[in-house]
Amino acid sequence: MCTLEKSGNIFYLTLTGDDEHRLNPTLIATIRSLVAEVKSQAVKGSVLITKAQGRFFSNGFDLKYAQAAGSAQAAKDRLHNMVALFKPLVADFLSLPIPTIAAVTGHAAAAGLLLAICHDYVTMRSDKGVVYMSELDIGMTLPDYFTAMIRSKVGSAAARRNMVLKAAKMKAEEAVAMGIVDSAHPTAEEAVVAAVRLAEELGKKRWNGKTYAELRKSLVPEVCGVLGLKHSAVLPSRFCYRRGEGVQNR
Repeated sequence: MCTLEKSGNIFYLTLTGDDEHRLNPTLIATIRSLVAEVKSQAVKGSVLITKAQGRFFSNGFDLKYAQAAGSAQAAKDRLHNMVALFKPLVADFLSLPIPTIAAVTGHAAAAGLLLAICHDYVTMRSDKGVVYMSELDIGMTLPDYFTAMIRSKVGSAAARRNMVLKAAKMKAEEAVAMGIVDSAHPTAEEAVVAAVRLAEELGKKRWNGKTYAELRKSLVPEVCGVLGLKHSAVLPSRFCYRRGEGVQNR
């Protein structure tokens, strides 16, 4: 279902198995637990990479689980519950005191796509797989925090229109051109290699984790407002002044 491994200062959160990695209450809870573990163990130089096995990065909420509830109302209640449970997981990622990278090694749709873009960086394979906000095709509206994240992370109005109002299934190169994904790579393995290379570069910076998390949140104030995340001022831990000058260095 989901594992966490650590190599050096890089954490690897992997959605395991060959299924669609549908986000149901069990999987959401497991990911939240592992993200909390990452947060508790993180040090300066730590980085998190999230990846998946099989053809899917994540195909969104587990609609079969919802439909198995036995009635239309019960199915709707299960879906609303998954939306509510997923919301604090998005907040968890935005609050992590380390850089985060999603290696999209397969299809990422709906909530699965949101899971990817709540990371700081996204690498993606270009040989197979698409990113796809499927709500229009399946007759669902977007939760408020989905909409806020899309507005915050996808800069072009045309890209947001194609993603949401066209339900476009975008391969890696198109997703890069629209600013949804940072880089495209020929295979799943190469997408992960690129993520590792980026993680190593970022880890060398050894940034202050609290500062990093607060700066991340400051870039997405609308999302933080919807999620109930507060932005706290972080002062430098030390000041250095050049003798005789008013220049301040951190």
